[in-house]
Parts: sequence; C-alpha cells; structure tokens
Amino acid sequence: MFNKKFRHRALIFCLVAICSMLFLQGCGSKSTSGSSGASQEENAPKEDYLSKMKEFTTPDKTVSIYLSQDWEEEDLQMDCWLGAGSKKGDKAVVVMQFPKSGPNKIADSLDSVIELFESSYQISDKTEADAPSIPDMNNVTASRAKMSAGGVTGDSFVVYGETGYAYYALAYIADKMKDDDIASFQASCSKFHEDAPEAENNFSAEMSDTIRWFNASYAILTALNNWDYNLFGGLPANDESAAAVQQLLPEWWDVTDRASADETLEWILTEGHRTGFAEDMKTLEENGVTADTSSEDLIAMLSNDFGFDAEEAQSYANAYAMYAEFGPEAINGWDYCRAMNLLGYYYIAGHYSEQEALDKSLEIAQTIQPMFETWDDLIDSYLRGYEYWNGGDSAERRALYEELKTREDNPFQVDFKMGLEKTW
Repeated sequence: MFNKKFRHRALIFCLVAICSMLFLQGCGSKSTSGSSGASQEENAPKEDYLSKMKEFTTPDKTVSIYLSQDWEEEDLQMDCWLGAGSKKGDKAVVVMQFPKSGPNKIADSLDSVIELFESSYQISDKTEADAPSIPDMNNVTASRAKMSAGGVTGDSFVVYGETGYAYYALAYIADKMKDDDIASFQASCSKFHEDAPEAENNFSAEMSDTIRWFNASYAILTALNNWDYNLFGGLPANDESAAAVQQLLPEWWDVTDRASADETLEWILTEGHRTGFAEDMKTLEENGVTADTSSEDLIAMLSNDFGFDAEEAQSYANAYAMYAEFGPEAINGWDYCRAMNLLGYYYIAGHYSEQEALDKSLEIAQTIQPMFETWDDLIDSYLRGYEYWNGGDSAERRALYEELKTREDNPFQVDFKMGLEKTW
C-alpha cells in the first residue's frame, strides 16, 4: 500500500515541518558538528532536567516522552509521530514510530528504518555515541551527525531502537548541539513510554495449510505493502484495516462496493490481462511475426509500422518472447494470483464475508493448482504478467520472492501440491 516514494515524501515532510520550527533566525546553515558548552561531567543530574519537562504524546496516544515544558508541538501529519520545538526556534525533537504490523506498517526491520531515515534526511558526518537507556526498548543505538532538508542543515543526536510493537527513530535537532542538549535528551528518553494498542482481529477461522496456501499466492504483494502474509488478506480484520483497504481498492481497482467487487473479480477470472496478452500476440503473428523473428527486427517493425516509441516496442518484444516460449497461457499466474489477492482485500474491506472470501479462494486455488507444478512455476507466470502489465522488468519482485523463501516464516514452505480442503 505504501510505496517507497510515499515513505520518502512522508519523511521529508516531517523534517521540513521540524525545520520550520528550527533555524528561524536563519542560522541553520552555519551549523557545526562537535560539542560545545559544558562537558558531560558538568551536566545537571537527570532529575534536574526532568523537573523542567512535561509529557508530550503522539496524536494516536501510543507514545509519550518528556520534553521541555515551554516547548510547542508541531503537527507532522502522522498520528504515530511526534514533533516539538523550542519557542526560540533553535532546538526540536521528533519521535517517529514505525508499527511492525497493521495498515500503518511502512518498514520491515530496524535496519530499513535507519536506511530510510538517513537517506531521506541526508545524514552526514555520522559518529557513534553512547545510547541512552530507554524503558522496554531493545537494540538501542545512538549517533551524532549533521542532517539536512530543504537546504537547511543542523546538528542531530539520533537514537534508534525497537519494541515488540514498533521500530523507532528519535532525533534531537539543534542549530548547534551542546553536550547539555544531549544530556537533556537522554533524560527525556528515560521517560519514553509506549502504550501499544492490542490489534483486534475478527478473522475467526483457524489458520490451516489451505489458508496458508491462499496467503502464499499473493505473499509478494503483501510483503511489498509491508503487511503480514501470515494473515488472510495481509491485515488483522478490524475497522482500521477496513478503512485502509477501502481507500486502496478504488484507487487501484475501481472497487467501491459489493457490486463493483463482483464485477472486477468476474473480469479477472474470465478475461484479465491474459486475454489481451493473447490477442496482442496473435495480432503480431498476423503481421508476420514468428518465433524466428529477432527482437531487433520486431522492435523496428513496431516502431516503423505502428509508431511505437522505443519503450513500448521493447515491452512488446519482451512479451512476444514470453509468448514464443510459454504460449498464450504465459501470464495466467498474474491474473489468478491477483484474484486471490482481491478476495483477501474484499474480506478485509467488508465487501465479502469471511465465509464467502474463503470459499471463493478455495475454488480459485483448486483452479490454479493443476496449471502449475511448483510455487516457482506459478510465481514465474505471475512475474511475466507483471512485466507485461507494467512494461518493465520484475527484478524487485523476483528478488523479494527469493528473499521470502529464506525467511523463517517462509510463506512458500507449504506444499504447492497439497490437498486443498475446506477447513473453516
């Protein structure tokens, strides 16, 4: 659901918002690394810092931290993120929460959070620092660095860590960082509190190998969305997930209600992209293209006789190569995997009941199974269809498929040729 462009844009917006509080005197670009002011030994006791602080809380109430009592909050447009800064405009703190599951999941590891944060904020001159002690947070690390956005640069002290519920990036940003600032932030970190919500899941069926098979058929897209391929539909069945998928379906599928859901599923099962693929390849053959036609000659013909641009011509040449090797059924897996995916979406969005979605999934799965011998065969067909639809390559999705197979909870460890049966 959340692509890389969205994640990068959200992070950039966050820092721009923070920068609107910082450097109001126009001195952000004069920032220098290194400490100034009192040494660590001269810093006040933690209790002295905390006595001058008050609690700040994220809009969704899942995280709180103590910061200077005269600081002001900044709206970061993300319910699980917190921003606040000094009235003078020379210091600020941002707390970013990345839930490990649910519709707000936009990172799948602590390393990915660090990479996303540091690439989005142009982190430079990074040096390791002593990590603060944060209650109930594991794998905590800290560093000092310069960070930039919108042409503005400041000093930062950044802390990363994770809880059972989420990954975190906590950053103290200042025009010129002092050791006293870091000591104050470490005191703040000692008062970090997470109130993780319990994810409601109304899915009632016991997780069986048959349902795991369903989930595996669209696990690549589930993983791309940073959702959970161990759940039917990729998300816990609750109101929050329903709202997220109800927003997704109109954008990607023009599905807004039960009628349009039925219509779209019927189209993908009876026509889909495989019908257009076969028709396109037949048209090429009617114009003299054969398995012996070179890719170069086909591209030249499409460009000269049909006015295709170079990208379109190459895409059709690639598609014909698939057709020549695998026949008109070359991309069947693309349509059928997406049909399985749609049924998960329909259930989460509330367009289908649990029983309806599972029953129809079983019917389609039993149609898919005789067409292919292994998960590799099905996914190869799915990826060929993706390339035909997208007009590009499927390298990212193929790499993800191979990586998923190495995970401890590898969704493809269920036997492709297992006996599929109703277990709900």
